[in-house]
Amino acid sequence: MNIHTGKTVYHPEFGAGRVVNMEPERIVVSFIRSGVKYFNPAEAEEMLGETPPEDEDPGGEPVEMEDLKAAIREVLREEGVTGETVMAEKWEGGRMILMPGKPGLQEKEIPVDSVFHKIVMIRDRLRVLEQNINSHEKLSDADKINLQQYVTRCYGSLTTFNVLFADKRDWFVGEKSK
Repeated sequence: MNIHTGKTVYHPEFGAGRVVNMEPERIVVSFIRSGVKYFNPAEAEEMLGETPPEDEDPGGEPVEMEDLKAAIREVLREEGVTGETVMAEKWEGGRMILMPGKPGLQEKEIPVDSVFHKIVMIRDRLRVLEQNINSHEKLSDADKINLQQYVTRCYGSLTTFNVLFADKRDWFVGEKSK
């Protein structure tokens, strides 16, 4: 079987699904009834079939194509593969003014959309860094966890800018309180 993005697959436990992302270290599949699952590419051929066995009833209600497309779009967006990050409407056309602490010095004015664009770029680069850490062949699991903690702390440091995002799903999330 040739597994590729967009391919419809079947898993005996999770049912029918669609491959939504292919990465060197994992294959991301969105299952209709079971949600998003991740598979090791080396084992995917064995675990994912093209159709359910003839004697097995896939069960469940038929899924409308629009519902499936919406679910796939959501997964792609969450995985950072696609999607647009939108600034909250109240900040559109706004400006950020930096006032010096010393009298007589000139203030600096920056358009909020420029700041927003830079924040989104930082977030996207942190996501790529995260993926590179997690898929790095030579890092030990302990090293990966250690580096991942720094990335999470970076996200936490950026939570101040969450007010700029129109959609709460785009917010930065740092370490959770215990």
